[in-house]
Amino acid sequence: MLPLGTITHADEAGRGPVLGAMVYAAAVAPDSTDLSGRDFNDSKALTAERRDSLFEDISNDPQIGYCAEILSAQFISACMLSRDRVSLNLLAMESTFKIIRSMMDKGYKLTKVFIDTVGDAERYAQRLAQQFPSLQFTVCPKADALYPVVSAASIVAKVLRDRALESNKKDVGLEEHVQLGSGYPADPHTKAWLRSSLNDVFGFSQPQLVRFSWETANKLVAETAIDVKFEADAEEGKDAAGSGTQQRLSFTPAARQAAVVETQALGRHAYFRARKLARIGDSF
Repeated sequence: MLPLGTITHADEAGRGPVLGAMVYAAAVAPDSTDLSGRDFNDSKALTAERRDSLFEDISNDPQIGYCAEILSAQFISACMLSRDRVSLNLLAMESTFKIIRSMMDKGYKLTKVFIDTVGDAERYAQRLAQQFPSLQFTVCPKADALYPVVSAASIVAKVLRDRALESNKKDVGLEEHVQLGSGYPADPHTKAWLRSSLNDVFGFSQPQLVRFSWETANKLVAETAIDVKFEADAEEGKDAAGSGTQQRLSFTPAARQAAVVETQALGRHAYFRARKLARIGDSF
């Protein structure tokens, strides 16, 4: 266990990519530990090989601990596209809360916390202080370039994200030679894979990898996938089952406009009328 006076530093990796998980990580060390000569730099400025090497150093150092939370692409999409949408900033804040609580539950005696942020630093610090009044927070942009242990957290987050993406790639059955790239929308390998994996019905052939809430994915799906028209909800105060007609789920190519198909509901069992289910003669 690290001694009293432990400081913790939190950072993230994978905020911008359209593919793969987003990882939040924190590194902890006693405030007496000097990490200035450990070559911890902004993880994005290091090669993958150097990050892996430094990650092993961090893992084997008894004076440094770390904790991480991995948010899958599916989880991010579900949160950001749900009826009660959750913003990426809120996901980031909640992940930071969880990591700090997890460290305290494990027995780390935290005193100072340094956090890298891309949003409103002052508001973020206020929320953190409300959750953890006994801790001293420093929240600022580019903290990974200012504080060595934030850089260590950045390295942990980046390495775990890269490994998670490779693991996801195997989980969905992609061959080893398939190039996903970095996952960022501007990466040529990422763009090529997204186009090659488009699926008319499910958006992408490996939807588990894709953040559907990203504009890049949204545009591709809108351009090529089948347009799905869901049944309309009944207007308030009207009995849809007794209206005599019922809208059904209609699949049409996005490039074509199609009228909503209506079928007679009279004479059909109440189970089907109540659930607005219709008999479909022609499938796609």
